[in-house]
Amino acid sequence: MTALGFLYPGHSGEDDYPRIEQLLGSDIRVDLVHTDIGEDAHREDAHRVDALLEMGSPRRLAAGVEELRLSGADAVVWACTSGSFVHGWEGAQEQVRALARSAGLPASSTSFAFVHAAKEIGARRVAVGATYPDDVARLFADFLGAAGVEVTGVVSSGIVTAAEVGTWTEAKVLALARSADRPDAEAVLLPGTALHTVAHIPALEKELGKPVLTANQVTVWEGLRLADRRVNAPELGALFTREPVVQV
Repeated sequence: MTALGFLYPGHSGEDDYPRIEQLLGSDIRVDLVHTDIGEDAHREDAHRVDALLEMGSPRRLAAGVEELRLSGADAVVWACTSGSFVHGWEGAQEQVRALARSAGLPASSTSFAFVHAAKEIGARRVAVGATYPDDVARLFADFLGAAGVEVTGVVSSGIVTAAEVGTWTEAKVLALARSADRPDAEAVLLPGTALHTVAHIPALEKELGKPVLTANQVTVWEGLRLADRRVNAPELGALFTREPVVQV
């Protein structure tokens, strides 16, 4: 049994995780602990940079770590994109190092998951479709650029609360992906773990004719990578087809 631990901020798109667990197979367990997102994150200024910095602060992340350790997790991932890349490349690395020290486990975050997943599928140029306000979306593009991933275009929807993002339908997710896509992009990235995407990945990739990386999808893939597990699960998109169908 491989046990993956995730620290998830608040409540919005977290039901993507049991869906992923079901698609991965019976010997992989996905454990989710909800972190306190702070007072600001409940308000209209949720995606303001200072509120995001506080949401991903060491004390808030450390509060959920013990529960994951007791669950027997093999790795832990901070399941939040904006609450990691908002710290910048160096700050996000320090955030992950602090999480690893606190948990005593291999650790990462959704922002690094996007970088590693893009490299896994060989995507050097990507387009970004973000639900965030424009200034926050640009910080994500800067983060990808610091990792050597070229961003060919950024579309932002200006949504300021995770609760609103969590209500988006498949049609809205498809519309965001279509508007973000660029002919020279080798993949389309949809950051934001509040966005329900897992059920829509096959439709997204069929519509765009290229890989689509979404936040909850890459977060779980990153947990598997940290735990040295590789799984073939085509219903989770091109990212999960890099391994042979037969697993030992």
